[in-house]
Amino acid sequence: MEVNNIIKILKNPSQDDINLISKAYGFAKETHEGQKRFSGEPYFSHPFETAKTLARLQLDSATVAAGLLHDVYEDCLVTGARTPINDKILKKEFGEDVAFLVSGVSKLGTLKYKGEKRMIENLRKMFLAMAKDIRVVLIKLADRLHNMKTLEYVSGEKQKRIAVETLEIYAPLANRLGMGEIKGQLEDLAFPFVCPEKYKKVKEIIKNNYEKKEKELLKIKYKLSEELKKNGLENVKMDSRIKHLYSLFKKLQRPSVNMNIKEVYDLIALRVIAGTVEDCYKILGIIHKMWKPLPAKIKDYIAVPKPNGYQSLHTTVFADGGKITEIQIRTEKMHQEAEYGIAAHWAYEEAGKPKKGARVHSRLSWINQLIEWQKEISKSKDFLKTLKIDFFKDRVFCFTPKGEVIDLPEGATAVDFAYAVHTDIGNNAVSALVNNKFVPLNYALKNGDLVEIQTQKNKKPSAELLRHAKTSLAKKQIKSSLKKTGFFH
Repeated sequence: MEVNNIIKILKNPSQDDINLISKAYGFAKETHEGQKRFSGEPYFSHPFETAKTLARLQLDSATVAAGLLHDVYEDCLVTGARTPINDKILKKEFGEDVAFLVSGVSKLGTLKYKGEKRMIENLRKMFLAMAKDIRVVLIKLADRLHNMKTLEYVSGEKQKRIAVETLEIYAPLANRLGMGEIKGQLEDLAFPFVCPEKYKKVKEIIKNNYEKKEKELLKIKYKLSEELKKNGLENVKMDSRIKHLYSLFKKLQRPSVNMNIKEVYDLIALRVIAGTVEDCYKILGIIHKMWKPLPAKIKDYIAVPKPNGYQSLHTTVFADGGKITEIQIRTEKMHQEAEYGIAAHWAYEEAGKPKKGARVHSRLSWINQLIEWQKEISKSKDFLKTLKIDFFKDRVFCFTPKGEVIDLPEGATAVDFAYAVHTDIGNNAVSALVNNKFVPLNYALKNGDLVEIQTQKNKKPSAELLRHAKTSLAKKQIKSSLKKTGFFH
């Protein structure tokens, strides 16, 4: 556990960066001296691994230093004294920015299922911390990732609690932040503790399938590489992406797949990293000349990014011998953002800017919505239920007739869409046109649907709309309108 193992991960750190991280390393190692983890390892191994994850995300030196120091408020004393370490000491030693981040992480406490009220209070704190400085939550995610890697050493009941919490709170949070790699790791680490039998079943299903698919991909990769060179595209990187186990499990459960691994075409996908956006589209054209695509499986997330910012071109083709294969095409910047989400974006955008209170990017406007919304939710059960539906569920994005993107949770209906556009459209809705076909208002929307709400002037909202609504926004607006008509007293 040498400090150089952290520093060498960073790209072009300045001498000031190196000095700050080295000082934090020495301070944390000394203050955690003699402390042990459940695994029997020195306690310092945990902040060390947390800081390494933050360095891999290419975050600034203050965040990496705060990762090393994030637990020093817990049971740590100033060396040679009985004084507990506090904000004043950290400000003096490391400056305001580092002290601000360490304090922010410490105030979150540990999110535990020890009574729902306590957990929800901690969640509220976390969302407020996100709005103040997104780096606080990035440290928290890195902290949780290492804790999950050593979960086998925690006792049974606590083990399950932590795993469930990771699957229900932390992994979806990473997903909303666009951090695909962290989300996938957290899910896969929690999966065997939450659903051990299903985990074993999925492992059994994929046995030998990965190896077979990898051999097929090698041939496809070579053939495509040669074709790209002929077309003057030589500086293109290619690798394969293995589907995360938990993500595979969720896909296998879909009725259309019905636990049949042969219906999963992206078990291993070929990933093509191009120089420019223009090259991405050129490569897509070359691929479709070489192999016949499945029309319904061509997705352009470059022109229309996912709500969490993900960008890429996806196509699924009948490759040689009819082998159905998914290929993803993106630029290097898109690739970094797909893997590390807001952390990568933050690294690009915030370099050289004042760090304290790193702004919430416009992509994360949902955080501010969440904070406004949680002020109105007082009951713990309502808070957790609504949080999981409105903010942490997988997202679908649909289009208005003018091409505006409406971001909704999976399972949302035409009613939710109507209220997301405008309260008056929701209140006056009578039916919907989805992809130019009439559907009822309780129709569950799918990704990419083009939705036009049919309205009737001065129509009063009915209680039936409430039964069709899934999101808290729609329910709140319907109830408010019904109160005005005297339906609720």
